[in-house]
Amino acid sequence: MKTSIILETRNLTKTFLGFVAVDAVNLQVQRGQIHALIGPNGAGKTTCFNLLTKFIKPTQGQIYFDGQEITHDQPADIARKGIIRSFQISAVFPQLSVLDNVRIALQRNTGLSFHFWRSERSLTSLNARARALLDEVGLGGFADEITVNLPYGRKRALEIATTLAMEPSLMLLDEPTQGMGHEDVDRVTQLIKQVSAGRTILMVEHNMKVVSSIADRITVLARGAVLAEGDYAAVSSNPAVMEAYMGTTQGELEGAHA
Repeated sequence: MKTSIILETRNLTKTFLGFVAVDAVNLQVQRGQIHALIGPNGAGKTTCFNLLTKFIKPTQGQIYFDGQEITHDQPADIARKGIIRSFQISAVFPQLSVLDNVRIALQRNTGLSFHFWRSERSLTSLNARARALLDEVGLGGFADEITVNLPYGRKRALEIATTLAMEPSLMLLDEPTQGMGHEDVDRVTQLIKQVSAGRTILMVEHNMKVVSSIADRITVLARGAVLAEGDYAAVSSNPAVMEAYMGTTQGELEGAHA
């Protein structure tokens, strides 16, 4: 029987030449929720993500996925177990079509990974699934478009489609709305909410409006340590959180929820 906690860290710590980047972080991500990891610049959010996806090794502490310890697993092992970080399989082929980018991601689940020499006919079996994924992220009408021509927000939607192609149990989204205008932010926010149905998402996000509108639970990091945790109402009214965001007032945090 699967536990309700899909991902857990216990005293997860990372130091670099004496600097503590992640300081004894205890994190529990509930299955089926959108869990946001937030904090001011330098809080350790990205380092924490890198620890979870095994790009760097922890100095101490443990990581558990589905109740099994994965602290010493390799990045490829983590991906095979269903922990997929968006940029790992993002649309890295700008001169290929949108459809081809998704098909390449789908190949990794068929054992045909990056076999570009295979005939077009041998890959047509992936078309129906690829088009279904594009429909899911609102890119059904862009299947034949060359990826480099997509607007920025649509490219991020394509990254989510390629992430979904890996059939993740846990999606890790690193700043999914970074660099976007308001229209794209709103579109991608709704997309994340939409694709979260039946899935678990852990996301690093700086935009408090995004966090307030879709996150079920929020963990606030500051100086590498957990400063606060709870729903948006709880963390936005926490004086320590407001102090950590230098110059941020309670009114601004509350205003993000409007």
